[in-house]
Amino acid sequence: MIHVVGHTAVDHISKVHHLPEPNQSTHITDRQVFFGGGAANIAAGIATLGGLVTLHSCVGDDFSGSAYEKWMDGVGIHRQFFTVPGTHTPTAFMFTDEAGSQMTFFEWGASKAFATAQAPALPLVHMATADPEFNCRVAEKSEFVSFDPGQDVFWYTKEQLGSILENTDILFANQHEVKQMCTTLGVTQEALIGKVTMAIFTMSGHGSMLYQGNREQFIPAVPVTLCDPTGAGDSYRAGFLSAYVRGHSPLDCCRVGTATASYVVEHAGCQTHLPTWAQMLERYRKNFGTLEPVPAQR
Repeated sequence: MIHVVGHTAVDHISKVHHLPEPNQSTHITDRQVFFGGGAANIAAGIATLGGLVTLHSCVGDDFSGSAYEKWMDGVGIHRQFFTVPGTHTPTAFMFTDEAGSQMTFFEWGASKAFATAQAPALPLVHMATADPEFNCRVAEKSEFVSFDPGQDVFWYTKEQLGSILENTDILFANQHEVKQMCTTLGVTQEALIGKVTMAIFTMSGHGSMLYQGNREQFIPAVPVTLCDPTGAGDSYRAGFLSAYVRGHSPLDCCRVGTATASYVVEHAGCQTHLPTWAQMLERYRKNFGTLEPVPAQR
């Protein structure tokens, strides 16, 4: 069972000609509403790939009976939710320009309850965007910790980020988050990598890098027709973690993450085009060769 901690949200995704400067405006060329939230995206990806997953999240009293709840039931996501009466389920407003750059405005809503919620002790947990202090407490109490700060990286203090990395086994981040973590901690990228057992840094359409000790390996992106980059990182993590608990090597896990993410970016929405394990394998074979099955442990 993979446990995922963090936001469940409703995504309002818009396309714009360009991202405006302060006190300027821009035209919205397309706007759609989707199911989202970093942690929920990862949980949905794991469930669709056939994995067992429990989502730990906060929702408002608008969630019960909603289409989102029914979707999670259908996908097979186990849930441990804090329902906060009188609040909205978190809502994200995302804007993507023609160059693929993004800007996000996020209403925390019910997720404010993370600040005072009791942190669970979990055997294997991935911590996505959530309250920094809550994530620190989860990391301290859990056995195996995977962490990605996401766009909440700017909310972490030096002390919080240092604490969470002390308890992190796998660190995921994109190039922007890596830069911010280095700035917050006052360290080089090499020093940041040295704080964890394994680091995976994604680079948008330019692939990703796997770091283990003094070894680094490049994983090329799978070439597809890009529709919307939103959710690519979440689906990458879903693929990686799904393969990791099946016993695959870290390099193969990165390739699984890459193949999984390639499906998501072909359609708008973070959960609208998630692949099954069989679909992922098909694209994996076309780009990386055969994913050898892991022998069953006796």
